[in-house]
Amino acid sequence: MHPRHPPPRPAPPLLPHASLTGQLPALGWCRFEGGTTGLHAPRRGQRRVPVARTGRRSGSPTSARRWDATASPNSANRGKQPRRRPLGNSLAVPSADQWTGGPHYEALRGAPRCSAMVSRRRGTFPGMRTHDLVIVGAGSGNAIVDDRFSHLDVAIVDEGLFGGTCLNRGCIPSKMLVHVADVADGVRDAGSLGVEATLRGVRWADVRARVFGRLDQEAAEGEEGRRGSPNVHVYKGHARFTEARTLLVGAGEGAVRIRGEQVVVAAGSRPTVPEPVAESGLPYETSDTIMRRDAPPRHLAVLGGGYVAAELAHVFHAAGSRVTVIEQEDTLLPAQDETVAAAYTEIAADRYDVRTGTALTRVEGAPGRLVLVLDDGTTVEADTLLVAVGRIPNGDRIQADRAGIALRNDGRIVVDAFQRTTATGVFALGDVCTPFPLKHVANREARVVAHNLLHADDLVRTVHEAVPAAVFTRPQIAQVGRTEGECRMEGLDYTVAVRRFSDSAYGWALEDGTGFCKVLADRRTGLLLGAHIIGPQAATLIQPLVVAMSLGIDATTLARTPYWIHPAATEAVSNALLDLDLDSRTP
Repeated sequence: MHPRHPPPRPAPPLLPHASLTGQLPALGWCRFEGGTTGLHAPRRGQRRVPVARTGRRSGSPTSARRWDATASPNSANRGKQPRRRPLGNSLAVPSADQWTGGPHYEALRGAPRCSAMVSRRRGTFPGMRTHDLVIVGAGSGNAIVDDRFSHLDVAIVDEGLFGGTCLNRGCIPSKMLVHVADVADGVRDAGSLGVEATLRGVRWADVRARVFGRLDQEAAEGEEGRRGSPNVHVYKGHARFTEARTLLVGAGEGAVRIRGEQVVVAAGSRPTVPEPVAESGLPYETSDTIMRRDAPPRHLAVLGGGYVAAELAHVFHAAGSRVTVIEQEDTLLPAQDETVAAAYTEIAADRYDVRTGTALTRVEGAPGRLVLVLDDGTTVEADTLLVAVGRIPNGDRIQADRAGIALRNDGRIVVDAFQRTTATGVFALGDVCTPFPLKHVANREARVVAHNLLHADDLVRTVHEAVPAAVFTRPQIAQVGRTEGECRMEGLDYTVAVRRFSDSAYGWALEDGTGFCKVLADRRTGLLLGAHIIGPQAATLIQPLVVAMSLGIDATTLARTPYWIHPAATEAVSNALLDLDLDSRTP
């Protein structure tokens, strides 16, 4: 147990079912899992059915709350069973008078379940309400609450759409657009395979409608499902701390103060906007906005050469935009392994106007006629500027210091291995605190927090080892572990092997001349230190290497023990492993 962090208070006992008899319209509620979005809401017309508890942890099929599709009004059961929806306890930031006798409060007081919740959990002064658990952020934070929390009064606070960055303006919409770009480029490149095909264009309006028509519905249904949960309250508005475990939600007369016996901060991050752009007063796009544009730009200038820049440059180039990429480092994707970064930069330079080793000094011109002035004396003229130079944790937006929550120099919330902050009873997860701002990491941290909230005497740690990441550009890029530069800096006795896709039969089928798999291993033990792949389906091909690093499987065992399908792209991986010059190699 961390000496600065006493264990959180134990959860209150589950109320006996008898005490709820006749008070709830229904006993079932939504079960939300991590997944990719943390949202598993009912489709319209479906109702909840309670499932018997088995005592097993959430995640087992028998412990899940299920949605009964047969109870849809369109099903054969229509009219046979009354469709009863649980009373919603969601609060859209009511004003102070509504909490102290206004119509909203009277509506709550008149509802049997809400009446019990209000009388039990009311604050010590008008306008404040106390909950067992308050979660700030409806992205991965929303994934915490499943049926194990059904005995607790839970509040979820977010000023935006449910699902957070990943669902609404990050991982998922970008990958849906990237797939369209891959298809379009595949048609353009079909001639190399002897296929005569002509791309007539990308119907951007239709693509955007398909992508966000689905995702906006997912976000809305996720929030609707939470609002229908009898033990969950939804507050819409910006949250910031006023004191320990106490937050102000919203602004002005509509602001509400809430307090949590325990609090989870999952407030995410936001795009960084450098001073030359912000001070120009001219319009710009970020990853938050550009994917919802009405039409692709004529000429898109991308400021930054990281993964966001690489993916969105690919999307809009495939959609017909001319693209210029500006990166102050000497290569694009400078955080990648040096071999990968050099290869991708060469590939990108064949498609885009690539300006490396130069920085932006100012933005001039007018909306739609931007002039970017670079420090090497050159300029870039474009109608649209995409700023993709990194992201800032939102720890600075929640007034963390008022709650005793410490921040790192880069703005991340300080947490220990159990995801506890420096404030008693407050946890944090995801981009706001993690050294790995990735959705799959946030989901893992959410599972750790969920366990630790309920098991103060049996805490589990978050393990950030062998964390993989991928860049969904063309070609795909994936990596796990150390780069070769990091191995050199650490003075490790390592060996390295590179196997190209073109060395395998499936690479011949693809006519791929750029892809490769690079692996690094400890020369003595054969344990993998890092792996890097650039080429088709790299994000999938990296996974066996992630498993090996996570489980401590050495390169020889991984290459020799399982069968590797022939011919398949995975042969680039198995052959790279066999090419390693290891002291421990067995024939």
